[in-house]
Parts: sequence; C-alpha cells; structure tokens
Amino acid sequence: MKFKDNIPIYVQIEDYIFLELAQGKLKAGDKLPSVRALAVELTVNVNTVQRALRELTAQGYIYSKRGEGNFVTEDEALLEAAKRKLLVSELAAFVSRMEKLGVERDKIGRILEQYLQETDRGE
Repeated sequence: MKFKDNIPIYVQIEDYIFLELAQGKLKAGDKLPSVRALAVELTVNVNTVQRALRELTAQGYIYSKRGEGNFVTEDEALLEAAKRKLLVSELAAFVSRMEKLGVERDKIGRILEQYLQETDRGE
C-alpha cells in the first residue's frame, strides 16, 4: 500500500479496511489479520495499525475478542451503511470534479447516463 503524505497513515489504514468492508472482501464475522501481520503487510508501525483499529472499533465496524483477535461486526445494517457511505463519498468527489471542469449539475446526470449506455454497448 502506498501512503499519501498529506493524510495521517492511520486514517489511510482505516480507509483501506473500510473499503475492504464496503466491497465485501471482508464479511460480517470475518477475523482480521493480527495487528502484527497487518503492520508487516502494510510496512507500518504496530502502534499505527492499533490506532486505526481503535478508530474502527469506536465506529462499530470491528470488535475485539480477548485472546482471539479482531473481527468484522456482524451488524449487516452497519456494513450496508458503510457501503452507502463510500458510494456517496465517491459520488460527491465525482460531482465536485465535474463542477470544477465547469459542468453544470443538471448536465452531470445526462453525461453519466450517456457514458453508461455507451459502455453497455461496448463503445
């Protein structure tokens, strides 16, 4: 994973795990890799991973079982809300970029619809 300089690493790790949840790569009840394994995989300090996991725990996306590790919440509604939150965030970024390009809001939907039709036809 390549980290950006302008965002704290623990936040980027949160986002990485959050994306895995939203994409369904991590499912309800799944066990996460150990803190040490994540730190090695991401080439970061163990404390940085622990901070990211604390934040995700505080938000309810993961929980810890003493002696067993960290697990994805079994709250399906919360996981669906996470997916929706990610989708809304991506849409907001897309709309913002389009507006910066001078595209009026009422045209954004038409442009997107046209693009989807073209890609459905394989153009």
